[in-house]
Amino acid sequence: MNVLVNVVLGVQMLTALGMIGLILVQHGKGADMGAAFGSGSSGSLFGASGSANFLSRTTGILATVFFVATLALAYFGNARPSSSGSVLETPAAAVPAASTQAPAAAASGAVVPAPAVAASGAGQIPTK
Repeated sequence: MNVLVNVVLGVQMLTALGMIGLILVQHGKGADMGAAFGSGSSGSLFGASGSANFLSRTTGILATVFFVATLALAYFGNARPSSSGSVLETPAAAVPAASTQAPAAAASGAVVPAPAVAASGAGQIPTK
């Protein structure tokens, strides 16, 4: 199953790179208007109308493959048994508490009181 997930992930990455390349090659809707006034070249590799159809269809096909690969990865991600021991899946009582107290106090379970604030007003919010 791990090999299948890697294959689907590879397909997803290749289709993403292919879509990025095809989208960058395509002309915008206003590109032909700019070419009519002489600011750009109107010739293309696939002809005047063929490029829009070929590139648009190929981008649509790659987008569909990318979407199917994403759904497959989401399915495989939820179908795996959760034996990884994730922090999010363990109950709060089973997670050891990280403490800044002395190690002996934390090990014995004793509650260490907070340090007292000096009477001079240190640590208080100043008022006007």
